[in-house]
Amino acid sequence: MTHLNYADLVGYLAASLTTTAFIPQAWLTWKNKHADGVSLGMYVIFTVGIALWLCYGILIQVWPIIISNAITLLLAGFILAMKIIYN
Repeated sequence: MTHLNYADLVGYLAASLTTTAFIPQAWLTWKNKHADGVSLGMYVIFTVGIALWLCYGILIQVWPIIISNAITLLLAGFILAMKIIYN
């Protein structure tokens, strides 16, 4: 078992902040049942990019990348689905 180092702490902090940033948009999209201010093209590209970051994290076995991108993929996928469904 390895110990948590400063690089991991920075990774977890960065992951927490960037992942948490999606919660207000996901909540607003759910609450209003629309995603008018969200670009479909941007969210498709972004969601695919997040999926690739998740794959990368899994391949190199770095937990801050895996955890944050798994959660961000769920949130971005939700917003993308709402954009497709309600627009």
